[in-house]
Amino acid sequence: MQWVETTGRTVEDAKEAALDQLGIDASEAEFEVIEEPRTGLFGRMRNEARVRARVKPKSPRPKQERRPRRTRSRKDDAPRSGGDSAGADSETTDTDDEGSAEAPATKERPARRRRSSKPRSASTNQEGSAMSDEVVNVDQQADIITEFLEGLLEAVAIPGTVTRNKVDDDTIELAVESDSNELGLLIGPKGQTLTSVHELSRAVLQRRAPGRHDGRVRIDIGGYRRRRQEALARFVTQQAEAVAESGVSRALEAMNAVDRKIVHDTVNEVDGVATISEGVDPDRRVVIVPASE
Repeated sequence: MQWVETTGRTVEDAKEAALDQLGIDASEAEFEVIEEPRTGLFGRMRNEARVRARVKPKSPRPKQERRPRRTRSRKDDAPRSGGDSAGADSETTDTDDEGSAEAPATKERPARRRRSSKPRSASTNQEGSAMSDEVVNVDQQADIITEFLEGLLEAVAIPGTVTRNKVDDDTIELAVESDSNELGLLIGPKGQTLTSVHELSRAVLQRRAPGRHDGRVRIDIGGYRRRRQEALARFVTQQAEAVAESGVSRALEAMNAVDRKIVHDTVNEVDGVATISEGVDPDRRVVIVPASE
């Protein structure tokens, strides 16, 4: 994925701006701090913080191989015969009688049980499934998630189809369509079930293809995301035009990273206004401000 570069009064502000631009959560992003913020005379800001970010490549981290332990050489721990023991006792008694300064014999340690020094393979994870550094391209990811969605439709007994739409070189959208009114069960209130379906698909993808995932696969069910995006864009356009006319900033309700990206992209098409983000997730919101601010 390509890097995006953003600035802010602090490093955290710059990171949040990058998340808004990418439309992802912090757990899915990789950051590099290019420049720390600097203040000048009287505490005035000289340079803003500058960071760059991109979607983090998804690849499982292999376990570090365990270093084999050193094994001690085994001593001869065969038991002595009774006669030898008696003879040794007799010799000790004789030397004691003679007043010898010879040190007493030390007891031999019993041989330890050797632990296996075979190193663990780094090619397996905790669940025993094979891990791989192989790159899984976006088309292969879409194949796996399509199979999952078709199985989900069959499991809930909803007739439907899954259509693939290529948004760009790095993004594919899978649209689940059906004439059944029950498709709303997979959307849920405010798209919550749809979000859960998306998370489940990512878990299935990670299990089926544990490599490095390049690109992104989005899921839309019943056109919900498309309608949501169009409605949000119309609302934001109205708010942006009002700010441009009145010169007074307007704060929108808290939104997730995907919706905030729609807001930023929409406002960029309106002259005389700009956007800033405030707060932290899940209460982070976008504020539409006059461009002169």
